[in-house]
Amino acid sequence: MFIQIMQGRCRDEERLHRLSDEWRETLGPTAVGWLGGTYGVTDDGEFVGVVRFESKEAAMRNSARPEQGAWWQRMQECFDGDVMFHDCDDASIWLEGGSDDAGFVQVMQGRVSDPERFRHFMEQPMDTLHEERPEIIGGTLAMQPDGWFTETIAFRSEAEAREGERKEMPEDVRREYETEMSMMENVTYKDLHHPWFASRG
Repeated sequence: MFIQIMQGRCRDEERLHRLSDEWRETLGPTAVGWLGGTYGVTDDGEFVGVVRFESKEAAMRNSARPEQGAWWQRMQECFDGDVMFHDCDDASIWLEGGSDDAGFVQVMQGRVSDPERFRHFMEQPMDTLHEERPEIIGGTLAMQPDGWFTETIAFRSEAEAREGERKEMPEDVRREYETEMSMMENVTYKDLHHPWFASRG
């Protein structure tokens, strides 16, 4: 799987949302290899889009389509300044992945000190996490060769997510969480209180 992350300062959230819906309805059905996407705007106006494709080749073919370029010209008008793109060949999903049923999505970004070890950790079964934090639906992980990563965590609702954060975790789950966090540096959290989604039907 391949994930492309888009980020930029949004100045017209309503139009941006409308154009992303337009893309899903008109361009998505003919975008070969497109799987879906998670989108949202933070409280301070930053747009984050995490788009999933079967492969990098499929994503590049989509970007090269003339109709994609025409749509993007209109989309750019919704931003102040440049939009950053991060292309990640090293991408995966965990538990149920990016879910269209989520009511709240948290995006974590930062750098991991040991990408291979972190990747191996994230590939482990997460049955215990699912039992202890049932409000977590799943997520996606996208990494670049230098260890820069974007992880999305999809929750059923923000209220349940906040309640889950306050839970006392069993010792083994706490150790796993601390192991994961110990590999992360310069982590930022972006809360998408009103996320929206797109996926191939």
